[in-house]
Amino acid sequence: MTIQPPATAWRHARRALGAAAGGARQGDRQGKARVLLVLAGFGLLYAALALRLTVLGVASADWKDGPGAFAQSASMSRPDIVDRNGETLATDIKTASLFAEPRRIVDPDEASEQLATVFPDLDRDRLRRQLATNSAFLYLKREITPRQQQQVHSLGIPGIGFRVENKRFYPGGPTAGHILGAVNVDNQGIAGIERYIDSSYLNDLAAAGFATQRALEPVRLATDLRVQHAVRNELADAMARYHAIAAVGIVMNVRTGEIVGMSSLPDYDPNDRAQVLDKDRMNRATVGVFEMGSTFKGFTAAMALDSGAARINESFDATSGLAIGGFRINDFHGKRRWLTVPEVFIYSSNIGTGRMVLKAGTDVQRDYFSRFGFLSELRTELPETGAPIVPKLPWSKISSVTMAFGHGISVSPLQTAAAGAALINGGVYVPPTFLPRTEEEAMQVAHRVLKPETSDYLRHLFRLNVIKGSGKRASVAGYRVGGKTGTAEKVVNGRYSSSKRRNAFLAGFPMDDPRYLVLVVLDEPEPEKPGIGATAGLNTAPAVAGIIRRIAPMLGVEPLLIDPEEEPAMALASAL
Repeated sequence: MTIQPPATAWRHARRALGAAAGGARQGDRQGKARVLLVLAGFGLLYAALALRLTVLGVASADWKDGPGAFAQSASMSRPDIVDRNGETLATDIKTASLFAEPRRIVDPDEASEQLATVFPDLDRDRLRRQLATNSAFLYLKREITPRQQQQVHSLGIPGIGFRVENKRFYPGGPTAGHILGAVNVDNQGIAGIERYIDSSYLNDLAAAGFATQRALEPVRLATDLRVQHAVRNELADAMARYHAIAAVGIVMNVRTGEIVGMSSLPDYDPNDRAQVLDKDRMNRATVGVFEMGSTFKGFTAAMALDSGAARINESFDATSGLAIGGFRINDFHGKRRWLTVPEVFIYSSNIGTGRMVLKAGTDVQRDYFSRFGFLSELRTELPETGAPIVPKLPWSKISSVTMAFGHGISVSPLQTAAAGAALINGGVYVPPTFLPRTEEEAMQVAHRVLKPETSDYLRHLFRLNVIKGSGKRASVAGYRVGGKTGTAEKVVNGRYSSSKRRNAFLAGFPMDDPRYLVLVVLDEPEPEKPGIGATAGLNTAPAVAGIIRRIAPMLGVEPLLIDPEEEPAMALASAL
């Protein structure tokens, strides 16, 4: 055995200690790596658990008390629709639809029998066959009631669940049905403003994934719910009083073109989709096209005066009938004398009106009818619209004459209202709209159709007709109302019927500074009492008066302090 010197031994010992220390350090590093690896594994595990819990937490709102009750929202959200004052006209509510996962159904026979106890209207044999398939998803019943949902839930049938969906709800029911339109079972617009919303932007939002369960900005309409209710109520009363089969009422701001109220009866409740498909409940205000009768005499008078074919103090021969091409035009209550332009208007003379249009000429008439929008389809936000029915060109003299007093040409009531607004608002045609619009915005889309002085003449003629003519029953105490009657015989089996007519009254107020136009149409009204007639002056004129009496205060039109019927006659009255 060799004994090493102390110095050498010390060096070997130090090396040995260093090696041992190095081994320990290497072991420590490996241990730490193992610990970090374990920690990383646990971290991933907890992250996966957290992610799963998050998913379950999000879905928990759609989980209804255990198996067989999975709920998932699928239908598209829609924006609320509100009137001009912010009153809700349409909104989304949550409802449940019943679905099945047939491949999870244990006993189709038992399941179908149990479901039939809650839904007796279901075809049991068909339901049994559906549940016996291996399909993954099947709707059984859309939009069920909360009570039905609870009853099905209590059955505890595996493979049967509920899907939470959006359902459109209209608080006012039928009040504004034709304006709002309706949606289908998938909450997609199929008529009215609802369809307009879809085609304008909602379909694009839905395709991009931005229209599901998101709060969308409400769509505000120009409609005033108070006015809308008054119009519908007065129409319903008029239909009952005169036993009419249908009615239309329109209130329009003549300065902006806004449709403040519009109703067509019979109407429908958009909460009941079956009513929407009823052809008798169509929107006659925009889809229906009718002969508007003597309301057209206002447009003919405007054409004659504006074109220079007639002067306000000029007279036309109405001593006898007007013979044209084998036809003879007569007056309903003929005066059998020469009539001034104001007299032709307030006595509603077919003869005088025919002579005016003959003097102006067919080309001039066609030009002005085009300006008024009678020769083309009227487009608004509502997709439902009817194309006018106009004689083929070239127009014959008899066609020109009959169109002058509203026969032989059919247009929609809304077309008539929009054109009528131009007669009294200073001569500017403003396209109608169901959305809010300022006067400045209206002037950007408007175009002049008459000289301002021509519009002044028409305002006076309208006013005179209520003071002295066929529109006396449209008078409203405290308000300067003006208007024109229109009584048109309906065509039955290709011939005009003397017993069936469509009456109209086109009015504006206040006539010294017109702000609103009101049009009422009654289809086949009968005499209010035996022994009296059923002309427009006897039924649509008082219906207009009823509407104005109710809506004028709502719209901020203040009454006069004196009865306007006691005012001095207007300047044109001297022509009588």
